[in-house]
Amino acid sequence: MFLEIQNFLTPQAVARLTALAASVNFVDGKISNPANQAKNNLHASHADPGYAESSAIVADAFARSEPFCNFAYPTHVAPPLLARYEVGMNYGAHADTSHMRFGNELRRSDLSATVWLSPPDSYDGGELVVHLGTQPVVIKGTPGALMVYPSTQLHEVTPVRRGTRLVSITFIESMIPDEFLRTQLYDLSEVAALEGLNMQWENRVRLDAVRNNLLRLWSRR
Repeated sequence: MFLEIQNFLTPQAVARLTALAASVNFVDGKISNPANQAKNNLHASHADPGYAESSAIVADAFARSEPFCNFAYPTHVAPPLLARYEVGMNYGAHADTSHMRFGNELRRSDLSATVWLSPPDSYDGGELVVHLGTQPVVIKGTPGALMVYPSTQLHEVTPVRRGTRLVSITFIESMIPDEFLRTQLYDLSEVAALEGLNMQWENRVRLDAVRNNLLRLWSRR
């Protein structure tokens, strides 16, 4: 299941990230995974002082977004990273790594997220394509929009033919690793939010009890 949030970042946040991207030192994306032959992009250097600010801006948006939290049940959001694609750059079809190490912590990647920063008409190509079996889902967002999708799905970034594609990316460890189970809870929560006030109080209490009991049963936290 996918989640798209328009205006996930404010225009002010997008403007600040764009300004930071103009001064931050970008390095070869293969530095993080030299063996990955599909990867052909740039990302902000962790050693650059602007990296920490850019990461904090996006991380704060994730922490404040109720729709994201209701969808992902996050236990950990990896530090967001600015990624840039110039003409000819792409990221071939791949599934994201199952686990990521942060210091002494090993975290699972259940969901992947892309936050768009470049206007879609400022570059050609550079679409995010998520492969659902034989059906490709092609996505090109507007500045400040967020797309969250399962890390298990094969996905790619098509070659940029004109302009520059600037995004912020991250990975999420969910309290509920199983995508099917997580989707059931999300749908139940959506029903409760949309119909809860129309229910008799006793029925609303029973629905909430079921949701919480399923969360206890399926959660790894």
